[in-house]
Amino acid sequence: MKDWTFLVFCFLLSWSIMPVNPQILGKLEHSQKVLETPPLEHPTPPAKLPSHNPTRSFWIDSSPDANPLAGHGSKDPLPSEADICIIGAGITGVGVAYHLIELLNNASLSVKRPLRIVILEARGFLSGATGRNGGHLTPAAFLEFSQRQALFNTAEAIKSYELEQHTASLLVKIIEENGWASDTDLVEGGHINLLFTEKEEKDAHKDFDMARQAQLNLDDVEWLSKEEVEEEYGAPYPGFREPGHNVWPLKLVTKLYQHAQAHAGQYASLSLHTRTPVTAVTHETTDNSSTYTVVTNRGSISCSRVVHATNAYSSYLLPFLAGPAGIIPTRGQVMTTRASVGTDQIKTPSWSGNEGFAYWFPRPITHDTEKPLIIIGGGREAVSPSYELYVDDDSQTHPLFLPSVFEGKYDPDSEPEMEWTGIMGYTKMGDPFVGPVAELLVANPDGDLYKKQYIAAGYTGHGMPRAFGCAEVIAQMIFAEISDKEWKEPDWLPQRYLTWNRRVE
Repeated sequence: MKDWTFLVFCFLLSWSIMPVNPQILGKLEHSQKVLETPPLEHPTPPAKLPSHNPTRSFWIDSSPDANPLAGHGSKDPLPSEADICIIGAGITGVGVAYHLIELLNNASLSVKRPLRIVILEARGFLSGATGRNGGHLTPAAFLEFSQRQALFNTAEAIKSYELEQHTASLLVKIIEENGWASDTDLVEGGHINLLFTEKEEKDAHKDFDMARQAQLNLDDVEWLSKEEVEEEYGAPYPGFREPGHNVWPLKLVTKLYQHAQAHAGQYASLSLHTRTPVTAVTHETTDNSSTYTVVTNRGSISCSRVVHATNAYSSYLLPFLAGPAGIIPTRGQVMTTRASVGTDQIKTPSWSGNEGFAYWFPRPITHDTEKPLIIIGGGREAVSPSYELYVDDDSQTHPLFLPSVFEGKYDPDSEPEMEWTGIMGYTKMGDPFVGPVAELLVANPDGDLYKKQYIAAGYTGHGMPRAFGCAEVIAQMIFAEISDKEWKEPDWLPQRYLTWNRRVE
């Protein structure tokens, strides 16, 4: 570990006996200002294609059989035609296919032929943010409620949490109904937010009180005093526990894809082509119809509809989404390290702290004598004054930290077992873009070129409890269109997510 790391990660790296005040790392407000400030380049360049040599992620690379779909379809001939081309094989892209097939099967439409759905992925299956995140499946309970209520309105603020509750609970339901809990390492233990400063504690209580006044259900939130946290877990800070799970993201999305393909039936066909980067989407108009040509390094596909599920890389194909008004590639870092004590002392919950800039949780153990493996992420504020914004290269890492918030439970001389980076898609509002792409460009004459293209992207580092729900919305929109029905907005969907409320011109 390098000497400078001690300084920049003082609250997590210090090995002294006295607790360290982490206040200097509380940079949520400052990071937002940086996020809203245009970079020096004018105009901001769009994202590049994902790097050819990404760092090795624990989820993807920790065992030879971790990713059975890694190169799936990469050598199969590309179809010349498809009805729907989904660009990106993460939880969003696979989620759109999953939901669309569920809708088709439940509706029992009269169809002339199966709907042809093709998923295209630039690298290996789930090689982007979904395969590189921290593994949390925890919906936010109430943090930032007062801010959202002030910026939007009470109904919008409530829906922010309802969408996350819907998404997380739906995924857990799917896992449990299909018997996938052990296959996906689903762990329920709740999530504890540590509050390092008086301001964090005050703001959290304000958010809780405002949310409760707005009738948001917070019955499962448990406040923990400093003494309770220290006695139970060994961390000298107050906090609160909220419901939550952890999961192996790659295994979950693999199951979702396999389930969707197995249940495509007579209404749809589903294929996946990895290592097939899409380099362009061109618009073709004939006398009777309008189609798109999706250009890849392995050939082209003519398709009726395109779904952009590329999150941080969205501006590569949609360059008007580059810059603060669009989706900003942002690099995050994660590592695994071994605890020096057993699960009886580490316990099982997942954690976050420093205003969400750091998180960690212990992996399930296979035998009682095993020391837990800890997944740790965060630290963007220490790596760069720009918070790693506008960085789309996940082929490099920086020195990370060990969580000495829990004094004596981690060996300061131990080296991380794995370190990796992932690229998140951030937006100025903190919320994703969901809906027809053309609606982002209503006043732009080029907007007509994007009709029947859709997007769900820009989760701002909080995709696991939001992406699958946003994918459901896109699937519903497409299904309504092909079945000549009016799309009905879900009660849990925030209005501000929708592209017609998010112009970028």
